[in-house]
Amino acid sequence: MSGGLLVAGTTSDAGKSVVTAGICRWLVRQGVKVAPFKAQNMSLNSFVTREGAEIGRAQAMQAQACRVEPTALMNPVLLKPGGERSSQVVLLGKPVGEMSARGYHGGRQQKLLGTVLDCLAELRGTYDAVICEGAGSPAEINLRRTDIVNMGIARGARLPVLVVGDIDRGGVFASFFGTVALLSPEDQELVAGFLVNKFRGDVSLLEPGLDMLHGLTGRRTYGVLPFRHGLGIDEEDGLRVSLRGTVRESNVSPPVGEDVLRVAVCAVPLMSNFTDVDALAAEPGVVVRFVDRPEELADADLVVVPGTRGTVRALEWLRERGLAEALKRRALEGRPVLGICGGFQVLGEHIEDEVESRLGHVDGLGVLPVRVRFAREKTLTRPVGEALGEHVEGYEIHHGVARVEGGETFFSDGSGRSLDGCRVGQTWGTHWHGSLESDGFRRAFLREVAAAAGRRFVPAADTSFAALREEQLDRLGDLIEQHADTDALWRLIESGAPQGLPFIPPGAPA
Repeated sequence: MSGGLLVAGTTSDAGKSVVTAGICRWLVRQGVKVAPFKAQNMSLNSFVTREGAEIGRAQAMQAQACRVEPTALMNPVLLKPGGERSSQVVLLGKPVGEMSARGYHGGRQQKLLGTVLDCLAELRGTYDAVICEGAGSPAEINLRRTDIVNMGIARGARLPVLVVGDIDRGGVFASFFGTVALLSPEDQELVAGFLVNKFRGDVSLLEPGLDMLHGLTGRRTYGVLPFRHGLGIDEEDGLRVSLRGTVRESNVSPPVGEDVLRVAVCAVPLMSNFTDVDALAAEPGVVVRFVDRPEELADADLVVVPGTRGTVRALEWLRERGLAEALKRRALEGRPVLGICGGFQVLGEHIEDEVESRLGHVDGLGVLPVRVRFAREKTLTRPVGEALGEHVEGYEIHHGVARVEGGETFFSDGSGRSLDGCRVGQTWGTHWHGSLESDGFRRAFLREVAAAAGRRFVPAADTSFAALREEQLDRLGDLIEQHADTDALWRLIESGAPQGLPFIPPGAPA
C-alpha cells in the first residue's frame, strides 16, 4: 500500500486537524505505517523536532497519533504571523525571513510547490500512507492560482480529497455543495466526498439531506462524527480562545485536596504556544482561564504570562490595560507569577530589540533580573534538565537571548549549573515551552504555588499528561472507527478518488 488522502474543510476550524489525527490513529491501529503532512501551516502554536526544526504543533500531535517522531518533512512551510499583514516564513524548520501577505501570495508561495511536493513524495516513499491536512477552504478562489496546501497539492500529487464540514455552525449542506461548485473541473475530479463533523442529535434526521447531497453532487458522505467535548487538542492558533471561558475544556475532576487552584493566563497579542497551560488544566482541581483585565488577576493563585510572537507589543498591551502594574504588585507581594518565553522576557529589566519590533531599547517590567537582546538567529532546541528536584524536558523557540544577572536558578543540569530562567521570590521565568508536561516537575511547581497562595491544594499523584494525550488520540481514532465508513475510507486512501465524478457548475471563475 502506498496511499494518500487530503483532508480539506469547508472553513477554517471545521475540524481538519482532529479528523486527520483521528484517521492517522485509526490507520496505525490497523497496522498501517502512516505519517501526517501539511504543506503550509499558518500558526503561532509550534513545536521543535529532535533535529531542531520548527513545525506546527498540530503536525507534531498528528505524528504522535501515528506513533512516529515528527520531522520537518511533515510541515515544510510554517507561517508565523507578526501582525495583520506579515509573517515569518519558516522553511523546512528554519526561518528564512519576514514577508508580507501580498509578497508571499504574489509569487513566493507558488515557487514552494516543488519543495512541498518533494517532501510529500519522500514521505510517501517511506510510509504506507500519508494523511494530508489542508488549510482554510479549497474554494478560496482568490488564492487558487498560488495554492500549495489544498487543491494545489492534491493536483500535484493526485490525492483524493475528503471535505470536512462543521454542522454545529449550520449551513453544512450549502457549504459542501458550494465548495465543490467553486472548483475547476480538474479539481472537482479529486473531491471524493464529505465528512460531517460535530453532529448533535438523531442521525436518521440527517440522512435524507445526505441522500439529496449525493444526488446533487454525485459524491457520498463518508461519515457523520458526533459532537464530543474535549477533543480540540493542539489547535493551530490561540486567537479563537474565549477569553472568559476556561482554557479549551479544563479537567472537571474534583480536587484531591480541599481547595482548587485558580490559574489566570494573560491573553497577550500574538500569543504563541498557549498549549503550555494544557498540562495545568489536566490536573484535577486546577481551573485555567484566559484574562485581559487587571481585576481578573485578583483571585488568581497563579498568573501565567505566555509566549508571544511580539514581545514588545505584548509589553505595551500589558501597560495599556493596567495588567503590567497588577503583575508588578503581585511580584512585590510574593504572589506566584510564571513567565514563559516572551512572557519571561517581559518580566525582565530591559529588552534590546532590533529584530522583532525594531524599537531598540525598551524597559521591561523589572521584576526579574534579566536583560534580553534579540538575535537574528532563532534558538530552536529540545533541552533537558531538572528543577525543584525533578526531571524536566522542554523545547525553545525564540530570538531573544536572556542574560540572567541575579535571582535563583530555575532549570539546571545535574550538577546545579543553570541552564535557563530564574526565580525571585514567587516570580518565575523560563524560555522552555512544554516544561509543565513533565509530571513530577508540574506537581512540585503546583505544590510551591499552592503553599505561596495559601491554598490547601494537593496535586494528584497519578496524573500523566502523556497518558491523557494518548487517551485523547485514541478517542479520535474511535470516532473514525465507529462513525465513518472505514471500508470506503480505506479504498479511497489506497486507490484514489472514484472515476467519473460529475462536474458541478459553475466551476471556478476564469
